Amino acid sequence: QVQLVESGGGLAQPGGSLRLACAASGATISNYIMNWYRQAPGKERELVAAITSAGSVTNYADSVKGRFTISRDNAKNTVYLQMNSLKPEDTAVYLCNAVPVWRSWGYWGQGTQVTVSS
Repeated sequence: QVQLVESGGGLAQPGGSLRLACAASGATISNYIMNWYRQAPGKERELVAAITSAGSVTNYADSVKGRFTISRDNAKNTVYLQMNSLKPEDTAVYLCNAVPVWRSWGYWGQGTQVTVSS
């Protein structure tokens, strides 16, 4: 059982930056694909960024390419999402998801609220 705790959310101005962190416990995440999702009110949950277990491959939603960067520190059992050039449409609850490489379903954190507004 993996527990995930997100942090780093808050209020940012358009054009600003935030760095989210997802700290895992209960297991080492070195064999997990790590994902960041987001969900805005009235919208479906959206995959924002993903990173392979070794961190060698990353993928991003078209809406965040060039602005967001996912990274991981397996020694710290933590994954990060650096968000730059934030836009109001980035406002959502951001959720961390950990999927072990040997199966298709994984674990979720509780989420952290990101609000982009002037």
